[in-house]
Amino acid sequence: FQDGDLVHIVHKTLLPTYDVFDEDRYFEPQPPSAIHPVEVTAGGVPVSLGVEICEDLWDDAYETKVTDILCQQGAHIVINISSSPFHVGKKFERERLVTEKAKKNHVPIFLANLVGGQDELVFDGQSLGADSRGKVILEGPAFEEALVTAEIDLETGAGVPVERRPYCEVEEMFGALVLGLRDYFRKTGFERAVLGLSGGIDSSVTACIAAEALGPDNVIGVSMPSRFSSDHSKTDAELLAENLGIKFVRIPIQEIVDKYHETLEGPLEEIRFAYGVDRSQDDPVADENIQPRVRGNCLMDISNRLKDLRILVLNTGNKTELALGYCTLYGDMTGGVGVIGDVSKLEVYRLAEYINRRAGHEVIPRRCITKRPSAELRENQYDPFDFDIVSPLVDEIVENRRGRQELIEMGYPPDVVDDVYSRIRRAEYKRWQAPPCIKITRKAFGIGWKMPIVNKYRG
Repeated sequence: FQDGDLVHIVHKTLLPTYDVFDEDRYFEPQPPSAIHPVEVTAGGVPVSLGVEICEDLWDDAYETKVTDILCQQGAHIVINISSSPFHVGKKFERERLVTEKAKKNHVPIFLANLVGGQDELVFDGQSLGADSRGKVILEGPAFEEALVTAEIDLETGAGVPVERRPYCEVEEMFGALVLGLRDYFRKTGFERAVLGLSGGIDSSVTACIAAEALGPDNVIGVSMPSRFSSDHSKTDAELLAENLGIKFVRIPIQEIVDKYHETLEGPLEEIRFAYGVDRSQDDPVADENIQPRVRGNCLMDISNRLKDLRILVLNTGNKTELALGYCTLYGDMTGGVGVIGDVSKLEVYRLAEYINRRAGHEVIPRRCITKRPSAELRENQYDPFDFDIVSPLVDEIVENRRGRQELIEMGYPPDVVDDVYSRIRRAEYKRWQAPPCIKITRKAFGIGWKMPIVNKYRG
């Protein structure tokens, strides 16, 4: 539009169909023959404006080079209108594309990126512009809407380089999770969050993100101890809630768990008798799984019953455990959205340290960070993984698509590689039933992870 009049309609040429994108299924691309600049005026001066849409800039894998065509046809400036999904470090990929193409074509290029969340996707803003020399002359803020401007010489395409903001990876992760959660609530109509507080690292970090995204008054932390819950876990959960200023309640679950056993014992014995199996053949993990399922039911009842409060249950599981299947269906997998489901276990610890450093005091109790991870579902139970090895290994498999031999050559023990690969394959059925998780990595479990449940491939 110019002066209220429609000047031109631009259609997208390059339609991505990979990872979270499926555009070629639903849309027709603009043919290359229709690519040309739009003639407008700026301050009374005629300007040939090259307009392209998102993927049109990301042309490495395509024969059609939209940006180059626009510049060859005389565009004085190229504007890329983007809804470019976030992953950690994505801003550097955009910057490389914009600066290289601007320098190559001797034309200023500006990328205007969406801010907000859509289901599991986060759009981080961080718009930028480069002048005809490939120098960055505009840099928009991350995770917030803003009007930013830059001046260029229309004859030379040159502008004034800006001083670059310092980059902090863990700060970027935190900002993405906060924006993703806040927008998920805003756009689905929920107002408050409830989550289980175990006194562990995952629920502590999740609570901090929720308090930042929604405000402490809109977050309810629930401690649900059983007879296996340690005193320090109960104390740490309450201290975290106090530090954050969120609502805290305690629901002891042991009587409910005991009632489960009492109620099920008769029917279970009938089934054993009918099929000729003995109690000694029972899977003892079933006793452990009752506890997270009781907890999940308690959280869902709070959400369901107090309908006028518009409460959504937050899932607190991390990506490493979701990959390995170290989680209980209809138990600790309960939730309307997974806050840290795309955050590896080691990155959860980094976030915890960042949250305390950012606050300038101990928000997350130190013991939550230093204690040995445990689900506390039986006596003397600890998580059966060395997360210093397994967490980055999972990332190499899921995000970097490393094969077995490559991982072994990188130094990972063959037996650990085989075990992790096997666990990831076997847990697919759980991930199909998991809540959507806010995506912050290049490859997340969700709409971009298209893997079958029934899969005999062992490559």
